[in-house]
Amino acid sequence: MTDPLPRSQQGAEPQLLLTSLLGDFWYWRDEHIPSAALVQLLGEFDISPASARAAIRRLAARGLLTVSRSGRTTAYGIPARTSEVIIERTHRMLTFGTTPPDWDGQWTVVTFSVPEQDRGLRTALRSRLRVLRFAALYDGVWVSPHDLAEAALAALRELGLRSATVFRATELPGSAPAATAFDLEPLAREYEQFVTRYEQVLSGLEAGLISPAQALRTRTELRVDWRRFPETDPDLPAELLPAGWARDRAQKVFLQIYDRLGPLAEQRFRQVLADTDPALAELSSHHDSVEVAALFAELGDRHPAGDTPFEQAAEARRLDDARKR
Repeated sequence: MTDPLPRSQQGAEPQLLLTSLLGDFWYWRDEHIPSAALVQLLGEFDISPASARAAIRRLAARGLLTVSRSGRTTAYGIPARTSEVIIERTHRMLTFGTTPPDWDGQWTVVTFSVPEQDRGLRTALRSRLRVLRFAALYDGVWVSPHDLAEAALAALRELGLRSATVFRATELPGSAPAATAFDLEPLAREYEQFVTRYEQVLSGLEAGLISPAQALRTRTELRVDWRRFPETDPDLPAELLPAGWARDRAQKVFLQIYDRLGPLAEQRFRQVLADTDPALAELSSHHDSVEVAALFAELGDRHPAGDTPFEQAAEARRLDDARKR
């Protein structure tokens, strides 16, 4: 049967696909999955066995997977304390964009002066400010409508930068409107493209055209495609958004597909795992947005503190992405 579903324009890297798969179907499980099964799961995304094995080894070397051996079988699992991180990040992903944040009319402003010879320091500072979702109003003046003074001061302390000032203000220096610091046109196009791509999936769902294999692939690619928005969207208040902002529509499409494809995707995950270990396959499960919200509420005060390998790797990736922008 011809696949009725859209493919991501660029294939996600194997490491990201595997962490997304385990984060969707295997969190809060202590059992390890044989490497052969993980290789087969990545094969669902046209990842070659050699590339899949290399991705698994790299994740283990970075502390993002734990390793166990029984005879000639090597298996991998999720490290301790990672499940809480997955729940918090998944909850953030599923709820991002539901409503614009409230705004008190104040801006957080960071002003700094870094000598030309300290180019590396300037690059590092800009990357950290981008990760915090500040934008440059002028070369040495960065702004955000969120109350991020403490986070900005922490970044300055981490870099040892003393020639900088952080303050909150309703009036900003210069004549340029603060909202012009945020170049929203590329992001608007990305939201529009996301909607165009994944509304086809909703049509396929309504027509009953989606198989379990297609559901697993599409739900995982959907998760990978959407996860960028909470990291790159400055999440501006409604007063600062352009007319026709497509985030709300994109978020609704994302959530519908994520929830509705869950059972079919889980079925395929189990089928693949059963080829290697039928008993292990019975332990996998998917979680929809309601279940994730309940799990998030159960965390109580057990929220991640930023010190797990998963969080550190995610932060390093975000800084690397910010340096490229």
